[in-house]
Amino acid sequence: MDAALHTAALFVHLASLVLGFGAVLVADYFALLCLTGRYTLRDALNSTARLHVPIWTGLVGLVASGVMLHPDLGSTLTRIKLGLVLVLTLNGLQVGLLNRHMTRKAATPLAYPFLAWGAATAVVSQACWWGAVLIGFLNSQR
Repeated sequence: MDAALHTAALFVHLASLVLGFGAVLVADYFALLCLTGRYTLRDALNSTARLHVPIWTGLVGLVASGVMLHPDLGSTLTRIKLGLVLVLTLNGLQVGLLNRHMTRKAATPLAYPFLAWGAATAVVSQACWWGAVLIGFLNSQR
């Protein structure tokens, strides 16, 4: 690959990481504000709904630029990272269903199953994002 194209792909990769993961961190922050009683559930859901576009744009940008960086598919770490991205994508898809359920229940206190579902979603999301970032960093050191 041409050095200029590699540099451009790396820039897009890092910019997409900032956009997508940054928006995820903000969404999780709104959820924490809601759990601590400093934000209503309806406000948290409205705020996080606005973050879906930057999250998905960042994830698509990461995948597209990642392909252009020609990852070593023979590397175990790279395969784990691809698995994390797949789990992250599937987790993100089910968030829409979770949001619809929570929006319908926003006027009442959330039942434990919805809280557990939301917490599991956040844990999976954070584990996948941080895991992929760590593997990306480790792969860049080779």
